[in-house]
Amino acid sequence: MGGIADQLTRIPLHFPADRRWMIAMTIASALLLLLMVSVVELFTRGVGIWGINIPVNWAFAIHNYVWWLGIGHAGTLISALLLLTGSEWRNSLNRFAETMTLFAVVCAGIYPILHLGRPWYVYWMFPYPATMGVWPQFRSPLEWDIWAVLTYLTVSLAFWYTGLIPDLAAARDRATRRGWQIFFGITALGWRGSARHWQRWQQAYRLTAGLAVPLVVSVHSEVSLLFAVGQIPGWHSTIFPPYFVLGAAFSGFAVVSIIAVSLRSWFGLKNLVTDDHLNLLGMVLLATGLMTGYGYIFEVFDAVYSGEPHEIQTLVDRFAGAYAWTYWGAVIFNFIPLQALWLRTVRRSGWMLLVISASVVVGMWLERYMILVTSLYRDFLVSSWSHFTPSFWDWSTYFGTIGLFLVPFLIAIRLVPMISIFESKKLLHEENEEQQHG
Repeated sequence: MGGIADQLTRIPLHFPADRRWMIAMTIASALLLLLMVSVVELFTRGVGIWGINIPVNWAFAIHNYVWWLGIGHAGTLISALLLLTGSEWRNSLNRFAETMTLFAVVCAGIYPILHLGRPWYVYWMFPYPATMGVWPQFRSPLEWDIWAVLTYLTVSLAFWYTGLIPDLAAARDRATRRGWQIFFGITALGWRGSARHWQRWQQAYRLTAGLAVPLVVSVHSEVSLLFAVGQIPGWHSTIFPPYFVLGAAFSGFAVVSIIAVSLRSWFGLKNLVTDDHLNLLGMVLLATGLMTGYGYIFEVFDAVYSGEPHEIQTLVDRFAGAYAWTYWGAVIFNFIPLQALWLRTVRRSGWMLLVISASVVVGMWLERYMILVTSLYRDFLVSSWSHFTPSFWDWSTYFGTIGLFLVPFLIAIRLVPMISIFESKKLLHEENEEQQHG
């Protein structure tokens, strides 16, 4: 058991992959610098530097907001739900999945602010004590959005940090350098591992998990209402809340799989992130993918059954219009490689799971693009029809947010154990006892 603790605390204390980490950090920092340049340009010249127009006034900003938020949902879901159900296979995945959630939600959260046009007035979205009595419009989905995302980020941060405290104490006790002793000593909050500490910790951990699970469902349901409460063809549908939640879980589990395979290979963690873990991730990815595919089928049925000419025209346009490549690209990338996961050998293969997961991430990005642009570029009035073409600044802002995600994630890998030490030790101890009694 001490071997696992030593193995995991050695990663932040005696980092074994400095060169690869520095290469990755350099690339991520370059992308983050690109984001900073893009934001300065945006604040200087306005949102006109993007490719948005009338009627396509929602495009890359909202599209990538939904995409990033979807990625951020699986981390907390996989950890909190499996904690409440007592599933022990979460132990090797929960920490980096929760960390992924935090930074993905931050990447999502900056997009609505940038999209405001005048982002320095973002405080108008909050119920500050306005002397003129001007309050936010709480019947607006945009107002629901800011509260849903902030609540989700707060609960996810509390859940992540609560689960991290015992491991920070383990790193503190093994640190030999004074700087590490101070850092882990402060962040461990005086944890001594007493029975009382464990009792209070269990209560807090399960409480935050209980708050996080319904938030995962409610937040992305609320995001779908940004579209569903409008009258735009292709959006005005009751299928959107469950459709968006399942799509978010699908893309999020794909990113969790990518990170699991990468860290497993990078730090030699095959004894902790085993082939069985990859097998389970593959099954979950297949299940959420099939449920998302059902959403695709029902969306077609919904449009045809409604008999509404604009809905049917939007559906036909998605199949064979100017942006048909986004619809069929989403179908191909999301569901064709996914079928290989029916095979157990594929699910247990790290590189194959990595390729399939990357395909899903691309497919879900195309799906979000399709939902937005194909519903907007042909308005009810023919005089308002217009195509959307993303500008350089659309792309630079998007790639910049990838840097915003990677930089803090790489720093987190460098500073804290990315696999739960105490839960892994507990599981190994239980397995050893079962073998002895068996």
